[in-house]
Amino acid sequence: MNGADLLCETLLANDIDVCFANPGTSEMHFVAALDRRPRMRCVLGLFEGVVTGAADGYARMTDKPAATLLHLGPGLANGLANIHNARRARTPMINVVGDHATYHLVHDAPLTSDIESLARPMSHWVGRAETSNSVGAQTEEAIRAARSTPGQIATLILPADAAWNETSQNLPEPIELAKSGMPDSSRIREAADALRSGRRTTIIATGLALRSAQLELLDRIAAPTGARLMAQQSNGRIERGAGRVSVDRVPYPIDQAVQTFADTEQVILVGAKAPVGFFAYPGKPGSMLPKDCLVLDLFAPGEDPVDSIRALADAVVGTDAPPARLAPRHQPEMPTGKLTPDAVAAAVARLMPAGTIICDESVSSGRDFFRTTHGAEPHDFLQLTGGAIGVGLPLAAGAAIACPDRKVIVLQADGSGMYTVQALWTHARERLDVVTIVFSNRRYQILLGE
Repeated sequence: MNGADLLCETLLANDIDVCFANPGTSEMHFVAALDRRPRMRCVLGLFEGVVTGAADGYARMTDKPAATLLHLGPGLANGLANIHNARRARTPMINVVGDHATYHLVHDAPLTSDIESLARPMSHWVGRAETSNSVGAQTEEAIRAARSTPGQIATLILPADAAWNETSQNLPEPIELAKSGMPDSSRIREAADALRSGRRTTIIATGLALRSAQLELLDRIAAPTGARLMAQQSNGRIERGAGRVSVDRVPYPIDQAVQTFADTEQVILVGAKAPVGFFAYPGKPGSMLPKDCLVLDLFAPGEDPVDSIRALADAVVGTDAPPARLAPRHQPEMPTGKLTPDAVAAAVARLMPAGTIICDESVSSGRDFFRTTHGAEPHDFLQLTGGAIGVGLPLAAGAAIACPDRKVIVLQADGSGMYTVQALWTHARERLDVVTIVFSNRRYQILLGE
């Protein structure tokens, strides 16, 4: 068994069985190790941004990381934009970045670069396996980092000789993952007191708080206390549609957002960040909240979000709260006439089957889609979370591999889609059940709007 075999075995021992890959010469021993293991599904991408975006979509739908395989520093650099989006989505991900053999680095070959410096801005954990015997331990550390709460980005650098050299290490066992922290009773009490105070309150949620069970708890808290429940503007995944709690998102336009929060006296953040403008504008505020607005975090990073929401529900409403308010089924009429963004939204809302996964990178053309589909069949809604366009098509590839029994629909802006159009090749090669709707406005509409 060589170092590459040990890496594969360590991933498989910890239920990581999908690798999205764009390999090169320095990764061939790892590629061979992947091929020797039929349990590991290896998905080829023609561009690294497809690879990292697909790993993001896969993890959003499975709540477990995939591995990526990237070719040295330049390959990692090509994938960084969608690693940034994954980081903002709190997605668990393990990037395996090949490097030259340790003894070859001294020659400064053309593809030599400082991989650690490239990885750190987008990674929570960066490690290097200097020898074949260290591959297992480094891989385990990467897995621990990626699977911590909330999900994190781990980048493991694998020199070619660490991959091809034999190792004396034994076959790995599953590692024991750190448990999420218990809810902080003082934070729970502070949030409960705020909700009982009678002040105008908005609850802003993201992450696991936007799954249907947690949304029902939050709605049962919001309704009797008069609080408004919202999702932050961009979210990794929202479970929504008929039979689920309907939530609006923080608006994108700064003037609209400021107006939304004009009378808000306090905000309780449930995994979310306090809302700010996407960009600075002359004469406009950076924060969307009033200056004297009280901001409370329900839990800190590392604390269990689900248990924290349950604790808040127990503290505020106990077992006496009415059932959550669930969206009724609403099927819009099939549109006729001119094809417009609103017509597309109505058609999709009417026709999409239950269990659909929507990957939304429609940008300027699709801003009304969310409102139109509150009462559509139950579905999952995945967004561009970090603002780095080019995620829609790769996200769909990962989601379709994660959930092969579900329909995936991509709402894709034409300009954003050009960044990672190679993902269509992966859709076809893997025979994925993906419907891609391209909004072809043939202009950079965002800049025209600005």
